[in-house]
Amino acid sequence: MRFRFAQLVLLFLPASLMLAAQVGRAGGDAPLTRLTVEQLVQAVLRVNPQVRAARARWNSATHQIKQNYVPADPTFTYSNLESSRHFNAAAHAHAWSDNFQFPGKGLLQADQARRTAEIARISYQATVRDTTAAAETGYYQALLDRALADSTAAQVADLGRVLKVTQISYETNQAAQTDVISAQFDYSTTQQQEQQLRVTALNDKRQLNQLLFRHPDSPLELDRKIELKPLTLALDALVNRASASRQEILEAALNEKNQDTALTLAKMEYLPDYSLGYEFDYILQPGAQPLPSVTQGNTFFIGFNLPIFFWWHQREDVTRTRFDLEAAADDLGSIRNQTEIAVTQLYSQVQLSYKIALTYRDYLVPLARRDFNVALIAYQSGKIHFPDLSGALQRAFNARIAYLQAENQVLAQQVALEQTVGGPLSQ
Repeated sequence: MRFRFAQLVLLFLPASLMLAAQVGRAGGDAPLTRLTVEQLVQAVLRVNPQVRAARARWNSATHQIKQNYVPADPTFTYSNLESSRHFNAAAHAHAWSDNFQFPGKGLLQADQARRTAEIARISYQATVRDTTAAAETGYYQALLDRALADSTAAQVADLGRVLKVTQISYETNQAAQTDVISAQFDYSTTQQQEQQLRVTALNDKRQLNQLLFRHPDSPLELDRKIELKPLTLALDALVNRASASRQEILEAALNEKNQDTALTLAKMEYLPDYSLGYEFDYILQPGAQPLPSVTQGNTFFIGFNLPIFFWWHQREDVTRTRFDLEAAADDLGSIRNQTEIAVTQLYSQVQLSYKIALTYRDYLVPLARRDFNVALIAYQSGKIHFPDLSGALQRAFNARIAYLQAENQVLAQQVALEQTVGGPLSQ
């Protein structure tokens, strides 16, 4: 009977291992209609509302530059002077006036608006970057949870066959009742794990549908082919690239320049702004004429604001802006330092995770398979008991699961590294 049990296990073992391998590495017979990670990212960037909103804010900011070159709208005033109750006016006055900043302020404000528009553009790029990272991470997580569920399903099938063999062995007095109970327990608990993983995989697709701005349960098929590649770029090159291209650093640098311009504008508050005006008077009644032959009058005026309260207003603005500039410079230095540390940490994690994934794929998974084969022979000859055989089967399953998780961790950490650097690592 033990020989029959060994034959059955050896019969279904290659099929289960083949299924697990196809689940983990996603065979090349997947339909072409299934979305690859690149196709998913492109679809998300086209329809995601957060990306569209960021692009609209960028477009809005670009239309706030030119208006800084133009002064305020002029004011026109019409006066009906010395009018009697029958509207018999002594004169009509037509006045135009406009307020102007001290020359140079508008140019500096336009520079600020241009940098603000550039910050909006960089913010849009950061939104694209983060949304891309979310789509890629969700894609790989969906593949992992689907692979885990399928691998667990194969394990359930294996345990179901083992349960039948132990029942037959118990009925013929070739195995103890504890073997049947242990097999039933392993079968039931693994079946529960499969159900949980199925729900998790379904929720992963719902998360991707959220990024695609679709209904939660809209059909979504993913290409399950994964290519694990090592990280060949040098750490110093990645750090330099991050310092030059990460969106948060670029935004902080532009913000520092804007604060420097704001300091200049604060100092220019000591310089007076001015207003210009012109008035044309048409004198209708002879008594209102300054001279008998004068019926029209022209008046020009100019006014300046006087910064007499500079100690409490302009001086405080300059002091405040100096502190804002200091804060912007410190923010820039802090972001650069954080970026360097984050890139260094993620680089080390990617390298380690890649080594772990290769170790499981090339050594531990085959070793666990061989351990199970040896355990089958030993159980057949009566050298080990059923718990030892069950443990060998569980170790083979755990090794496969650990490999899938390590593979996913490599991909997720590479996405995080791209997000920290500010762009794809292949550039």
